[in-house]
Amino acid sequence: MLGAVTYDPKVVTIWEGFKQFFLEKGLPFDFVLYSTYEAQVEAHLDGHIDVAWNSPLAWIQTERVARAQNRRATAVAMRDSDQGLTSVVLVRADSKIASAKDLKGKRVGAGAKDSPQATLIPLLHLAELGVEPNRDIDVVYHDRLVGKHGDHIGGERDAAKALVAGTVDAACILDANQLLFAKEGTLPAGAARTLVHTEPFDHCNFTVLDDAPKAKVDRFVEILLAMSYEDPVVRPLLDLEGLKTWKVGRVSGYAALDRAVDRLSTLDAWLEGMKAR
Repeated sequence: MLGAVTYDPKVVTIWEGFKQFFLEKGLPFDFVLYSTYEAQVEAHLDGHIDVAWNSPLAWIQTERVARAQNRRATAVAMRDSDQGLTSVVLVRADSKIASAKDLKGKRVGAGAKDSPQATLIPLLHLAELGVEPNRDIDVVYHDRLVGKHGDHIGGERDAAKALVAGTVDAACILDANQLLFAKEGTLPAGAARTLVHTEPFDHCNFTVLDDAPKAKVDRFVEILLAMSYEDPVVRPLLDLEGLKTWKVGRVSGYAALDRAVDRLSTLDAWLEGMKAR
């Protein structure tokens, strides 16, 4: 049983398609959809699902609670497109802002409060450059669909629009979305330039806990890793999910987000709530 979060209607199409593929490969498989990652993480920890298709923040939520319970969380697989991403802080092309420290006293647009790519990681990067959020800069959050952890990119799109409109002095977005926003006209050609890049980081992963049925999880991963982009059956599903090939999971790319969670006190209230359950 797999859990996924409905950040977009295409999630239903994706997992209905993969379900049929797994069943044809002889793996008993079904999925449950959740409206937020917090609901999914809690369901996973309570044993309602075997595998969670987690955002990077949901991975950290799961791993931290599991560790506190003397359990172990493992990232078993991820997309090729989940590895080595970067975010950027943009300013308007005609801005006099030349360095991160020039942002002091300015308004910086971010995505939703729980977006790793458009809020947590870029704000951490600024903090580590000596520009502390909500002290040195006024962070303007764009809280679209909180609980989806920024997978719905409407918040960072709103941040880019605010930059173009001049209501913020800088905007935090995923580097790849800079190209998307330019293509769709949200960021007109020549309207913005990159001030800083973050360090590389990883995005989603399939997470399992140590009480998951090992044989079934191993078969699930085996089928994933064997999927070919040349297969006309799975190619449309891979396109919808934004990858060419599945990779073995790794956790080395979550170091920046781990620091951001601590520095920005992102999970303090949620973790306290989990302890009180």
